[in-house]
Amino acid sequence: MTTSFDETFDLVIVGSGGGSMCAALVAKERGLKPLIVEKQPLVGGSTGFSGGVWWIPDNPVMKRAGVDDSPERARRYFDAAVTYDGPGTTPARREAFLRHGPRMIEFLERAGMKFVYADGWSDYYDDLPGGEPRGRSLIAELFDTRELGDWEPRLSRYKGFAMPVPSDQFTDLMLVRRTMKGKRRAAALAWRLLKGKVTGARLAGAGAAIQGRMLQIALREQIPVWTESPVTQLIVDGANAHGRVAGVIVERDGKALRIGARHGVLLNVGGFARNAAMRERFHPRPSSAEWTNANPGDTGEVIEMAMALGAAVDCMDEAWWVVTSLGPDGKPPRPGGYAADGTPLPFMHHIDLSMPYSIMVDQLGERFCDEAGAYMEIGQRMYRRQQATGRAVPSWVVMDSRQRDYYPWGTAAPGQVPKPWLDSGYLLQAGSIAELAAKTRIDRAGLERTIHRFNGFCGTGVDLDFGRGSRAFDRCHGDPTVTPNPNLGPIEKPPFYAVRMYPGDVGTAGGVVTDEHACVLRADGSVIEGLYATGNCTASVVGRCYPGAGASIGASFTFGFIAAHHAAGVERETA
Repeated sequence: MTTSFDETFDLVIVGSGGGSMCAALVAKERGLKPLIVEKQPLVGGSTGFSGGVWWIPDNPVMKRAGVDDSPERARRYFDAAVTYDGPGTTPARREAFLRHGPRMIEFLERAGMKFVYADGWSDYYDDLPGGEPRGRSLIAELFDTRELGDWEPRLSRYKGFAMPVPSDQFTDLMLVRRTMKGKRRAAALAWRLLKGKVTGARLAGAGAAIQGRMLQIALREQIPVWTESPVTQLIVDGANAHGRVAGVIVERDGKALRIGARHGVLLNVGGFARNAAMRERFHPRPSSAEWTNANPGDTGEVIEMAMALGAAVDCMDEAWWVVTSLGPDGKPPRPGGYAADGTPLPFMHHIDLSMPYSIMVDQLGERFCDEAGAYMEIGQRMYRRQQATGRAVPSWVVMDSRQRDYYPWGTAAPGQVPKPWLDSGYLLQAGSIAELAAKTRIDRAGLERTIHRFNGFCGTGVDLDFGRGSRAFDRCHGDPTVTPNPNLGPIEKPPFYAVRMYPGDVGTAGGVVTDEHACVLRADGSVIEGLYATGNCTASVVGRCYPGAGASIGASFTFGFIAAHHAAGVERETA
């Protein structure tokens, strides 16, 4: 069957996340004609919305910083941390990620990406064999978005925290009241902001720094990027669904355009975090699209298109969980929990949950996790506890007055207890633990027993229940002025506070199954010819574990890199 098209490209890339632009650059270098189509007005996808970190073991940037990594050591850690045995975590896919990740970084450096080694941002399970306490994560150098010219307003970026701060400096800034390093970071930020006012520079950090420079490079290479161009159909060249994916139908400027793809279609469309029906179908209960901080385009319809062609899926019940706090109405608090345009921005609690003088408990008053540990695991543990007891969603963070005096919480600076938070019931205050238990309806005996036990751990510095502060990862987000454990501080100084906690996320972590070449597979293991996928629309190579900061972005870039090489027929580089 011959299909006619309005336009034809070699590689059509659906979605504009980081893996998309990386793939387009590879395709261009290999002599192919790529096209990126993005349904939203903004370019950058989930990566632009993110903290902006790549996790790439054995990468050349960390080696230049003196970290002695190797493929063998990286493989030991990956296999020790990623214990899930699923179709997305096969030995071949693991090996492809570990082998090609460093090559991808070298390729992007040659193209003009400015990487910075996030020294000290430890692997999340650094105590496992091969774990690296200095970390394997990279961030992008701050980027002046003015360099995008007319494209500057079209850069996807998080609507909340937007100060020009590298992601690996957030913890230091949170300790501005506690450490000299925190004060130096704050002074440097103040100088950066002042300099920006004088020079007009508009520096971006985090995901906007990655995607700003990636977009700049893509535009320099004259790669076409179509915004406000949603894909409505995958075109199959054949009499049935087992034919080759030959292109897509794109809605552009009010017209339905048939776009051909000679060498394949690459999906990098994010997950389904904002699709309530898909969450209801696949996710553990309770679940809500209102708890997510995923990018607005995370709506899942292209995953469903692939499924309609027979694509296998896995890990559809998972997300990149980052717990969030909400008020009694189930919404973020005011002030702080909304962007200037009214968009809800649920607080994400990772670093502040790592600080001393607070614990997280269920409604029985019992802890169920290492509060300073890997955030994906915390969400998983909250759901497991909910399934076991029915009393963990919501859970509660309980803190004493020193937590509020010393550290930020959400958008509240150290020392701030916003009156609207108290008035709305988002933040509950009490003069005693018994009173706090009554206000929260947490089991009083359970809470008092847990706090008594936890306070004992704070004295010895050893959390016998969950090992809080035992890993380098925990400690890199702690308060070094608190001894003997920077993550442990007793709950004993009134007034006491409590906040409801929910299993929020920054995107879903399951999707279509792909092989080591990023080819989409059917349930029987056969390849859907012409269809590739990477990013959050796939069953991740890291399965149900987050081994280090930037694991999802690192995998998205790497398998985009692999897919473009495979589409170009470069088998020797993807074998």
